[in-house]
Amino acid sequence: MKIKFDADQQYQKDAVQSIVDLFDGQTVKTSHFTVSLDNQVSMSETDLGFANKLDLLEEEIIKNVQTIQLRNALPKSITINESGAFNFTIEMETGTGKTYVYLRTIYELNERYGFSKFIIVVPSLAIREGVYKSLQMTEEHFGNLYENQNCDYFIYDSSKLGQLRTFATSSDIQIMIINIDAFRKSFNDPEKQDKANIIHRENDRMSGRKPIDFISQTNPIVIIDEPQSVDNTDKAKEAIASLNPLCVLRYSATHKEKYNLMYRLDPVDAYQKKLVKQIKVTSIKTMDNFNKPYLKLVSVSRSNGFKAVLEMDVKRSNGTVARMTKTVKQNDDLFDKSSERDLYNGYIVSNIDCYDGNESIEFTNGIILALGQVTGDIDEDEMKRAQIHATIEENLNKERKLVPLGIKVLSLFFIDRVEHYRSYDDEGNPVKGKYAIMFEEEYNKLIQLPKYQSLFKDAEYMLNYDPEQVHNGYFSIDGRGKLKDTRGNTEADNSTYNLIMKDKERLLSFETPLRFIFSHSTLKEGWDNPNIFQVCTLIEASDTFTKRQKIGRGLRLAVNQDGDRIYDSNLNILTVIANESFEEFAENLQKEIEDETGVKFGIVEKHSFANMVVTDDSGQTTNLGFEQSELIWKHLYTNKLVQKNGKVTDELKKKINEELFELPQEYKALEQQVIEVIRRSVAKLEIKDGRKEIQLQLNKQVYLSPEFELLWEKIKHKTTYSVKMDIETLVKHCVDEISYMPEIKSSSLVRTDAQIYVKKSSVEGKLTSTKIMERLQIEAPLPDLLRFIQDETRLTRKTIVEILIQANRFDDFKSNPQKFMEVATDIIRKNMKRMVTSGIKYEKIAGQEYYKQEIFESQELLGYLDSNAFKVDKSVYSHIIYDSEIERAFAEKMNADDDVKLFAKLPSTFKIETPIGNYNPDWAVVIDQDGSEKLFFIIETKGTIDNDQLRMFESSKIAFGRQHFEALKSGVEYVLANDYIEFKQSDHF
Repeated sequence: MKIKFDADQQYQKDAVQSIVDLFDGQTVKTSHFTVSLDNQVSMSETDLGFANKLDLLEEEIIKNVQTIQLRNALPKSITINESGAFNFTIEMETGTGKTYVYLRTIYELNERYGFSKFIIVVPSLAIREGVYKSLQMTEEHFGNLYENQNCDYFIYDSSKLGQLRTFATSSDIQIMIINIDAFRKSFNDPEKQDKANIIHRENDRMSGRKPIDFISQTNPIVIIDEPQSVDNTDKAKEAIASLNPLCVLRYSATHKEKYNLMYRLDPVDAYQKKLVKQIKVTSIKTMDNFNKPYLKLVSVSRSNGFKAVLEMDVKRSNGTVARMTKTVKQNDDLFDKSSERDLYNGYIVSNIDCYDGNESIEFTNGIILALGQVTGDIDEDEMKRAQIHATIEENLNKERKLVPLGIKVLSLFFIDRVEHYRSYDDEGNPVKGKYAIMFEEEYNKLIQLPKYQSLFKDAEYMLNYDPEQVHNGYFSIDGRGKLKDTRGNTEADNSTYNLIMKDKERLLSFETPLRFIFSHSTLKEGWDNPNIFQVCTLIEASDTFTKRQKIGRGLRLAVNQDGDRIYDSNLNILTVIANESFEEFAENLQKEIEDETGVKFGIVEKHSFANMVVTDDSGQTTNLGFEQSELIWKHLYTNKLVQKNGKVTDELKKKINEELFELPQEYKALEQQVIEVIRRSVAKLEIKDGRKEIQLQLNKQVYLSPEFELLWEKIKHKTTYSVKMDIETLVKHCVDEISYMPEIKSSSLVRTDAQIYVKKSSVEGKLTSTKIMERLQIEAPLPDLLRFIQDETRLTRKTIVEILIQANRFDDFKSNPQKFMEVATDIIRKNMKRMVTSGIKYEKIAGQEYYKQEIFESQELLGYLDSNAFKVDKSVYSHIIYDSEIERAFAEKMNADDDVKLFAKLPSTFKIETPIGNYNPDWAVVIDQDGSEKLFFIIETKGTIDNDQLRMFESSKIAFGRQHFEALKSGVEYVLANDYIEFKQSDHF
């Protein structure tokens, strides 16, 4: 099977555009240099090298940077060269397609500006192999998207230096993948030439030059994958600089240094937008197990004397026992610390060791605990067996639901020692370790249960394999062919990574029996699989894997047997089998996100409102901007609604929840948008609690009622649409706008003067004047204007020629070709979108309808109480699953309104076709008006009901939805609403 890639994921296109637009105004250009073929030949026998060339001034790039940051609601950069090079940061949560994004960015930069030399620097063998595999998997996809763009890619190999000459001399897109360790050693010390990486040594086969010279002259665009692990030392930063990059693009989910943040898709955004799997935690914990002297060493510290934090069972004042943490020091008696529980007699602290790797605590009775170790609880092996059992059971449960949909289900176990899965007897023969034995025993027990028998009857997915075939381990192999423990970053891991990467797609096929994967540190980073639905960590003592590393292996959305991505959030749920409580897991995961990404929960920043949409007096829409955003923030701070650090106060939460929040008159029109920004800011990362999982049941009293039958009769019919685009009108509107657009000037050389003030607090510069010194003349050949616009708009050449000739702005094109093409194309596209919306016509299709049983009865819907679901009595289902706070508030008020006879959240299978993708409306509602008349509504809930403040994509779908229901002529009214009370007070009643 082959995984298919979706070229229309808007967030990925936004991430690509955020880098491509950095060079807005750049013309298509390369520069040339000579490359000697050999030391023996004359100077005339040389190759021509092709290099990237940047024409833009730093001031122009800064302007582009700030425009993009405003669009993406990010902090404003004042300077972009503080690190000695142009560094730009892209933050994307694990599993959202970071590698796809930067590979597509390469193609876009080549198409737009002609940049052709790219180097991808990676921190580890795993990521290196993963990137190479991604290039192979996307080759056909990008070949279809970008015709006539040849691309060569390779992994740097010091034994194949001829590849570097090709890299320098080819005019095609060149992508080199290189590990940072391959070029950061002793490259600038002549006395250490023999210790330097080969890439930095002079080489006779390369005319006595260093291989790095061939690279640096190309002025490559450097892409760093996981920069926090790549250029995290001064040596590594020098090594990156030795590549002479045109710019450095930095991609990660967990940046340590953020230079010029251009795009952010943080964990909260990714989860809330359902771009990754939702997370569910299955906790394996003992309960009321206070009959032994339970102890766990949580941490040790030498701050203000040697101390340790122990988890232990303590008697409370009411006589009950609870498990809690206590801080202890040498000579402390746990009998006293436990409020005199006899079980702890003899447990007096005799020693606390804080030495790295040997952290432990010792008691006078001889008991020693290592960091993370537990005593006095359930037998550790029994705990591991319970985790394995729960993982297999969860896997089988998901298979019952997903196998009929063509989706294979995989589980991943992390273990700390290979011998616990597979070891060797005295003769060197492999034997099963205790985890492998536990797995097969629990698997054989579970598959005997009647509820799983249907799985064995599926002809396409035979689950009745020998248990040995359904599990396997991925570990490194030593020189004798035996599995061994490694750290995951050594040469010994090479074979492991090759196997894993080659198996990535094969693992997804029903033809491969393997469904349960056991691994050591090799899968800690650089590998994931979209169909990992369970992650279980079988670690004996201190668990060094972070929560994000665990879930990161399975966050990506699943794919089916056809390679199609599955977007249903009810199916995309990753279960973490944990030996800690749900609350502990959620708390620790949130702390990790704050520590690793800088996301601060409950914080509203001064720039948070900058990209809100506002409408001026002339009806034009624009972004609010950084300055006005800061004024709104200052209003919140002055009124004690946020703290100095931006933390939202309880008072602000209360005002919003009680609908008492108000802004000054000049910002009144923005109130709902501001509330939505604040709500997103205070939203905690949503982790599903397995204990609160509920399955929605049909409310037959509503479902079978005459009112619902009548409502369904009115909305069940399907429609088709046609689009009539009046080309003459399109041409006229485009000509008018292009004719009167501001003059497009040529590039310029700008002089800027600033006064420097040295104060005790800081050194500041104040701009005093800016002057254009000269306009730069375009000397390059003019690009193919018609082809560019045709590729971007799909209009006929005849129509494009008609627009351009009537507009007669060819002098602007000659003056600045790239800018003219972009501005003209943007004008044409905007007018086309307007005309599609106004020129569309829906018609009811006779005899075609949505069947109630397929929409409401065929799918299993799961929700989580207090997280995304609550109980109702007037709906088709027992509970409402909501996607936003606006939906939740709207549904609660409908459920409480005596006038509402019934309402339904229309399932995702109720789809209306539109020119820009399928549309799923929110609510179908029946309201009794004064007991004399029933009103039928389809309601779409948004943060605002002002069409001008909605994104064009949203407003277009709403327009298409309204026309669909109007075409039915059934008396159902389509309404856009953001508040139920306002809706009830509107003219619809």
